Amino acid sequence: MPRAIREFQAPASGSANGIPRRFALTFDDGPDPRWTPAVLDALRATNARATFFVLGPCAAAHPELIVRTRAEGHAVGVHAYEHVRHTELDAKAGAADLDRALSVLERLDVRPEIWRTPWGVEAAWTRPTAAARGLRLVGWNADTHDWRGDAADTMLAAVAPAIEDGAIVLAHDGLGPGATRSGCEETVALIDPLVALARSRGMEPELLA
Repeated sequence: MPRAIREFQAPASGSANGIPRRFALTFDDGPDPRWTPAVLDALRATNARATFFVLGPCAAAHPELIVRTRAEGHAVGVHAYEHVRHTELDAKAGAADLDRALSVLERLDVRPEIWRTPWGVEAAWTRPTAAARGLRLVGWNADTHDWRGDAADTMLAAVAPAIEDGAIVLAHDGLGPGATRSGCEETVALIDPLVALARSRGMEPELLA
């Protein structure tokens, strides 16, 4: 999956004058009835907060997980209704897909301020569509590539160099299109050591919205 442009800006002074250093844990393609609860349990065990970019049909099918996600202090952003690259859609179809996903979330009393596009891909119409709906686009700069099914220690080693002030970590709590793994066990296992690594570098997980 391609890297997207980071839009999360950390304070230039870091923690030098009392401003906490920060990074963001993000999860795409849920909620999933098996794996989202496991991810939420792992986050609770580490006292960490995360941002979830959800798919409309998954949110509609599992509204209780949206409720739990928010109740436990996490943020919910919009991903898509259908997980299609924006370069494969025209502006009308792309806007309709986004609005369909937003409509699902609105029925669940969620009004996202942030949007991550499928695969982080943008078309010419993406940013104007986001602006018209008051949405901020969010990418990432530390990709776990967990969709491949890599072991947690392999993923930790891969993202470790990017875990610095302002980092956004991409992971998945669902099995979206293109995933070659059969489950999210290793993503769940990654959460504790990843948070521990960030904290050892003076960073605390922060919500993106």
